[in-house]
Amino acid sequence: MLIRPETGQNFMTHPTINNIQINSENRLSVQVTLTGLSFLVTNIDSRDKLFFSEKKLDSNLSPEETLLELQKVISNNQNLQGTFKEVSLVYSTNLYTLVPESLFDENKASEYLKFNAKILANDFVAHEVIENYDIVVVYVPFININNYFFEQYGSFHYFHSTSVLLKSFLNTEKHSQEPKIYLHLQDDFFDCIIIKNGALQLCNTYSYKTPEDFIYYVLFAIEQLKLNPDTVQTLLCGAIKEEDDYYQIAYKYIRNISFLDNYNSNIKILENETPHEQFLIKNLI
Repeated sequence: MLIRPETGQNFMTHPTINNIQINSENRLSVQVTLTGLSFLVTNIDSRDKLFFSEKKLDSNLSPEETLLELQKVISNNQNLQGTFKEVSLVYSTNLYTLVPESLFDENKASEYLKFNAKILANDFVAHEVIENYDIVVVYVPFININNYFFEQYGSFHYFHSTSVLLKSFLNTEKHSQEPKIYLHLQDDFFDCIIIKNGALQLCNTYSYKTPEDFIYYVLFAIEQLKLNPDTVQTLLCGAIKEEDDYYQIAYKYIRNISFLDNYNSNIKILENETPHEQFLIKNLI
């Protein structure tokens, strides 16, 4: 059964769980990748963190295996059970492509994906419009996970991570003339988004294993767009810190580099966390 955002009804109710009031004031945000899961409960009005948990997965799992891991975490943690006013789910995968909205035909959604992602004949293909930018994100959500969320929570929203990133960065850069590079890192892949004159120039997701892999793809993108690595402003977010080898090699070749620490700076999930970390799940709020 296809579960679209803002459909269905709420089912389970628990008045209080581990001192977290599960009521109309709370939001549950969940990030799903094939290498990890993240869960965040916040108060909608104050935006305060009430609960956070993440689970690293040993290897790239299938959607079926990922669902089993998701079910284990939720069934074993009362903070993730009950009724929430809002539930948001973000899929962070490379099973996506971008299509100009002016050319997009919903009936051909799977055709757009087949050239750069391996999809099966029975895969459901979803899409999200990035309003005001002539962009449609076409992607494959995991319908088994969608069905489980509907059974567990009722109505919920689901997104692809690329939509969350593009909306955040394009809205920030809509009046900027200078080129900007945004790099969002996760454990096994990173997103590279380049914007100039308020318009998207490049959006791609690269798999990497070493710092050399990482900088190769970044420099290749810079070269293709004829940008100057000594001057182009490059902003980092996600799973990267200043002491990491990935930051060190990026700074060696790209001089104007900094962390994206001005987003949701009042939301702190972990004790020693800086604002640019856990970027996706915080920007579902």
